[in-house]
Amino acid sequence: MAKVTLDKLTKCYGAGAVMAVDELSLEVGDGEFLVLVGPSGCGKSTALRMIAGLESITSGTVAIDDEVVNDVHAKDRDIAMVFQNYALYPHMTVYDNIAFALQIARMPKPEIERRVREVAKTLQLDPYLGRRPGQLSGGQRQRVAMGRAIVREPAVFLMDEPLSNLDAKLRVQMRSEIARIQDRLGVTTVYVTHDQVEAMTMGDRVALMKDGVLQQVDAPSRIYGRPANTFVASFIGSPGMNLYHASLADKEADGAMLQLGSHRLRVPEVVFQQRPDLAGYIGREVIAGIRPEDMEDLALVPGHPGDQTITAEVYLSEALGPDNIVHFNIDAPVAEVVDPDTLSDISKSLDDGKTSACVARFDAKSGVRTGATVGVGLDCSRLQFFDAKSGLAIWGD
Repeated sequence: MAKVTLDKLTKCYGAGAVMAVDELSLEVGDGEFLVLVGPSGCGKSTALRMIAGLESITSGTVAIDDEVVNDVHAKDRDIAMVFQNYALYPHMTVYDNIAFALQIARMPKPEIERRVREVAKTLQLDPYLGRRPGQLSGGQRQRVAMGRAIVREPAVFLMDEPLSNLDAKLRVQMRSEIARIQDRLGVTTVYVTHDQVEAMTMGDRVALMKDGVLQQVDAPSRIYGRPANTFVASFIGSPGMNLYHASLADKEADGAMLQLGSHRLRVPEVVFQQRPDLAGYIGREVIAGIRPEDMEDLALVPGHPGDQTITAEVYLSEALGPDNIVHFNIDAPVAEVVDPDTLSDISKSLDDGKTSACVARFDAKSGVRTGATVGVGLDCSRLQFFDAKSGLAIWGD
């Protein structure tokens, strides 16, 4: 096992015309499972390839156990990589695919046999050792690719979108399998994905990137509950956070009023206690964030104070089994986050100049359907607040 340290790791293409990774600094602890996540083109795979030695480094360093490996060949870095496309040898059996690296290293046959059998048992591949990749399902082939990495007993695992070729059900199954195996082996792992669900469910920590720049790195619960900026807030969560321009006024002992378009909502004092700097924004513009799951159908959950409710017309209702995803318009100016994968840009496209889109996640028992008028109760104690100019979260601790 080992720790991986990235110090101002940078990759430029075309004489600096394209900055793929911009001074990325991270430390992956010994035995930690770190997930690099972000939209397509954010630089996460490029960063992984620089760690692996498959991509040249423009500036900065990669260190494994405090040894800088910038000039160390990929095969000598004691890492194993699992790719998106499996990269299995089609003419070889499962056994030979897993054993190949050990055979090349001229390891004794009894040791190869022991390791392959042990890995096959861990990955439940025992019945398939005599088959070729073409005779396996996608999930089985992915397990073979993992087996080939595990059998080498490397210091570091690098995984680049390993589940993107699988169907939805198999991805869920393989997520838990990879997390279970990594926890059992305790090998330092850097896992790249564009899927925030994978990131939030698998990683000990999550590092979110945008345009080559690290936006936030923290435990999944912290990234979700305390996003560092509007980009993180809009990217993490499904559906993403609703973000609007608003202003705070009328601060009293029990809280303050939030002017959200034509709506006036009471922000309880507990929010100001959690965010000491928020008091300095009284009378100023802020960006207010509302997560879909922090809204409820008043017909199903009555009792919300009148100053924490809005009424809206539903233009789309999506019944998703345990949830009812309800889309409606709200009279408030949307806060734009310039990224094609965020909810805010979808809201922008639906903005008619007077209203903006809002998405709520109601309980499946909610009977709200498209075209209905709905009363929405907001948990205003869970509102998020960001600086209107910088987009940075307002906390103060």
